[in-house]
Amino acid sequence: MSFLDNLENNLKALESREERVRGPKHRAEQDRNRVKAAQPHAEQLRNGKFTSELLDRVVTLAHGLRTKVYINWSGNSLRLDAREHRLELQPTHDGVFAVFSTGYDVTGREKVDLNGDPEKLAQAFLRLLQRS
Repeated sequence: MSFLDNLENNLKALESREERVRGPKHRAEQDRNRVKAAQPHAEQLRNGKFTSELLDRVVTLAHGLRTKVYINWSGNSLRLDAREHRLELQPTHDGVFAVFSTGYDVTGREKVDLNGDPEKLAQAFLRLLQRS
């Protein structure tokens, strides 16, 4: 092995070691920035009129189907469980997204307008319940 090859290998090893050492700190910083960017959407989700109207509407509609809806806040995410179906509202830096799931499979994902009508989202979730 020549001197230049050896030097090149040593430099690559040092760079990769730096990345491993810097990696967790860098990822933690990115996570903090992501959470910070999502915070306004999370606050609006938690305290907004949209959420309370959505919960009222979903519970009322599900009652007509003789289905119990379990409501759970997990961190900044709101989760509604009914039978084997789930609707999770997840705040991100781009806004709030509704993730529809059946069992462990994600069946749909859409962006939610927190200033809009919660009826559309409630109806979409209840359509899943009516299919099962």
